[in-house]
Amino acid sequence: METISRRSFIKQTAAAGGLLLATPYLEGRDLFASSSTRTGYFGREFGIDEGLCAKLIDIALSRGGDFADLYFEHNVGNWLMLKDGRVSQSHTTVKLGVGIRSVKGDQVGYGYTEELTPEAMAAAARTAASLTDGPATAAVPALRSMKHPDFYPLRNTDQISLDRKLPLVRTIDKRCFESTPAVVKVMAGFQDSLKRIMVVTSEGTVAEDTIPRNLLFASVVGRKNGRMEQSNWRFGGRYDFSFYSEDMARQLADEAVKRLLTQFNAVAPPAGEMPVVLGPGVTGILLHEAIGHGMEADFNRKKISIYSDMLGKKVAEPFVTIIDDGTINHQVGSINVDDEGSPSQKTVLVDKGILTSYMHDKISARHYGVSPTGNGRRESYAHYPMPRMRNTYMLAGEETPEGLVRKAKNGIYIEDVTNGQVKIGEGDFAFYVSRGRMIEDGKLTAPIKDINIMGNGPKMLTNIIAVANDLKLSGQGGGNCGKNGQTVPVSFGLPSCLVKSMTVGGIRKQGGPA
Repeated sequence: METISRRSFIKQTAAAGGLLLATPYLEGRDLFASSSTRTGYFGREFGIDEGLCAKLIDIALSRGGDFADLYFEHNVGNWLMLKDGRVSQSHTTVKLGVGIRSVKGDQVGYGYTEELTPEAMAAAARTAASLTDGPATAAVPALRSMKHPDFYPLRNTDQISLDRKLPLVRTIDKRCFESTPAVVKVMAGFQDSLKRIMVVTSEGTVAEDTIPRNLLFASVVGRKNGRMEQSNWRFGGRYDFSFYSEDMARQLADEAVKRLLTQFNAVAPPAGEMPVVLGPGVTGILLHEAIGHGMEADFNRKKISIYSDMLGKKVAEPFVTIIDDGTINHQVGSINVDDEGSPSQKTVLVDKGILTSYMHDKISARHYGVSPTGNGRRESYAHYPMPRMRNTYMLAGEETPEGLVRKAKNGIYIEDVTNGQVKIGEGDFAFYVSRGRMIEDGKLTAPIKDINIMGNGPKMLTNIIAVANDLKLSGQGGGNCGKNGQTVPVSFGLPSCLVKSMTVGGIRKQGGPA
């Protein structure tokens, strides 16, 4: 029988489109001979050693450059979906590769490969080096491993078997259908991934991380008196699988059904300019989209953001403090290190109404003469990093949520928003309100639907006239934030906030006939 090398087998399997999870050691003919000890995950599983990394960085800087880095990634993701009691999806995806970057000023040369052979990686490094055409930059110093805290500890890193996830999903399905005859369709599922990364920099640092992400979710459709409505709910974050339980599955189903039944009583709100109370938690997506992006340093360095000349200036009232924080345990926007190897941290963006910092990657930090804030993030090894948010939220104030509703007198209360559009430079936004209530005579009344809110993020920030003491971070597993063709996981939060005036797009004008 013909024998075949392990490397050839891996290449043929990939060419056939298989999803086989394999560990191709660098064996046989090596472009770079090295006697370095292979340690860490990528050393043990893929033969990536310090000597090889140093030589790849030398190639990336062989034609000049301020600095260079390597980003190794191995990411295994799983999906399980149930529709009306039947498994409709169950699949696994695998990403494996390295991205190699060379930076000169604010210009980026980038190459990447899915094949972790010395030859393929050297070719990617030469692509990155082609950014410039000058003398080689000094050789990389001795590499040193970076120590960091762990904001999402795992009991183990084994793949979660299907027979452990399926009972949770079946519990959601059964609970939703048994709750009320109004439920006619249920979709329930579990999504999990485990990503391992290693970042090696020309400054000599090596940072490794193992990053979990998981999500349990339900979506229900109901019919009542000829009217169809839909609702959903989810729990998730960066957790060990032990976080999930049958009781949690039942809670999730109950919340999804409760939200569905509320929708059957929802009314069309008035339209026009009016006071708006943003409820705690999920409405933090407004802060993220309409304000947070404008505080990412690349938009300011390029003079795109409205905040580009506002450092040290007042952007909100003194009771407003806004933070971007990568160090909150189990939140989906948390990271132990960013994708440039910089340690994660808590960054105060607005301190008592004054803009004090942007969110920086290494390029923008050098431009502004400050330290990176740990916000250099990328979607995968096929993408270069840029300043991105992590967990963005506003600190709690001293008011009560009930007090904000009384102060609003007549307007709307927003519990949940979705499907937003934002112009990052100007901060203009429009969001669909998926859940909320009328505020009439200082009290919460009927649920509302079919409503959009529109405005300008910086103006909304200045129009926040009161902040409550009920800060919540989104417990729904955060979301995926898009920017320049890349998506990364983020989370957000907000205490209840009273906005003096916002544009509400409803069915009827405020004070007009229904």
